[in-house]
Amino acid sequence: MKKIITTALLAVSFLALAQQKNKTKSASFSTKDRKVTVFTSADNSSLRLSETDNLQFTDLNQPLETQLCVFVNPKKMFQTFLGIGGAITDASAEVFAKLSKESQQEFLNAYYDKEKGIGYSVIRTNIHSCDFSSGSYTYIDEGDAALKTFNIDHDREFRIPLIKKAMATAGGKAIFYVSPWSPPAFMKDTKNMLRGGRLLPEFYQSWANYYVKFIDSYQKEGIPVWGLTIQNEPMAKQTWESCIYTAEEERDFLKNHLGPTLKKAGFGDKKITVWDHNRDLIAQRANVILDDPEASKYVWGIGFHWYESWSGGDSMFDNVGKVHEMYPDKNLIFTEGCVEKFDDKKLQLWANGERYGESMIHDFNNGTVAWTDWNVLLDENGGPNHVGNFCFAPIHGNTKTGELIYTPSYYFIGHFSKFIGKNAKRISSVSSQSFLLTTSFLNENGKVVTVVMNKTDKSLKYNLCIGTKATEVSILPHAIQTLVY
Repeated sequence: MKKIITTALLAVSFLALAQQKNKTKSASFSTKDRKVTVFTSADNSSLRLSETDNLQFTDLNQPLETQLCVFVNPKKMFQTFLGIGGAITDASAEVFAKLSKESQQEFLNAYYDKEKGIGYSVIRTNIHSCDFSSGSYTYIDEGDAALKTFNIDHDREFRIPLIKKAMATAGGKAIFYVSPWSPPAFMKDTKNMLRGGRLLPEFYQSWANYYVKFIDSYQKEGIPVWGLTIQNEPMAKQTWESCIYTAEEERDFLKNHLGPTLKKAGFGDKKITVWDHNRDLIAQRANVILDDPEASKYVWGIGFHWYESWSGGDSMFDNVGKVHEMYPDKNLIFTEGCVEKFDDKKLQLWANGERYGESMIHDFNNGTVAWTDWNVLLDENGGPNHVGNFCFAPIHGNTKTGELIYTPSYYFIGHFSKFIGKNAKRISSVSSQSFLLTTSFLNENGKVVTVVMNKTDKSLKYNLCIGTKATEVSILPHAIQTLVY
């Protein structure tokens, strides 16, 4: 008993020391000699991640009610930032292969180089086919429950080469995670990879073994797998590859099959993310899985998408924060979002980018550690997609002209990914008015990154305030800014 008490006291002491260290580091933050560099992207202008101002802090003891302010407090720290990125799907890789060598290098730099581009550090990919593939396929012969025919030759043509190039351009530091859209048809009650259906219980173990085979195969290709989600959109019966899991089914598959199987195979370090669907039902899924200790022990985090708002609801940002309150020891990761219903006349629609900015600010403020866009690259038609579900991407490649088309979404994402570094701490950032959105991070090098977004049709002036110091910043209508200081 004495030994247990001593161990507990030591643990408390170490925790107190760590908290004190954190507090000391943040308490030493000073605005003295700090210059504020402002980068801006704005509608109806040529500004795209453009440096627009260099400012200094001066005294501002008590703001007036008439003054618009953003209050940043580096002493109040929250979650640790992991990264931002997008999915390299079959579609992205096939479009990339059609580009010239020059356009390919431009694309790689634009996403994965922090100096020349916006510094993506997260990559997601699909386990065999999804809708953004040219057709349905698996890695085995149909009916091969023993997985004796498993091979990833399909991916070696387009997808694996692009993933390798992206990771190399990112300096080998990008995290890579994987998601399945559907088990093979014979494993499902519908005998069809498309249009929902359920994984049959007699194939639970075979399907768990499939993840192991995939991870092992990719790692033998020199691509380290950081983590996985159990099922993409497990409550959506889609016209493309999809599979339904109730919360109980996902819980039981994880704790009885997938978790133990990964651990036995030596992959117990892979980060497992549950849910991987919209914010609307996230709390119920988290409750069912995470309240079961035997399932929860395998879970690194809860993933979510944004598509609930397209069906007439709102974006339910608060649901993410409420899950974070209930399970603060689990991570939150945005695993997919894009603007649907491709229309080439809307490639430069500013509202598409604003959707990204608003979502990212709210998601980070609600505890999210990483944010993953959907396809990194699509063609001039929003594809290829074997079921006609054409969508927007931050960059489109015109396969006829070879031109890369940068959409507003690219620049909005860049206002976060280019400036916030891995292991940055989110810090308190509060706007005095709801039409001015903001989030802030403290990088490991001591630099603060504050993102501010103006949703109005008017140019505004606001004070960036830290304690009794402030600097006045001008922001254009429908603009997003990153302030580095």
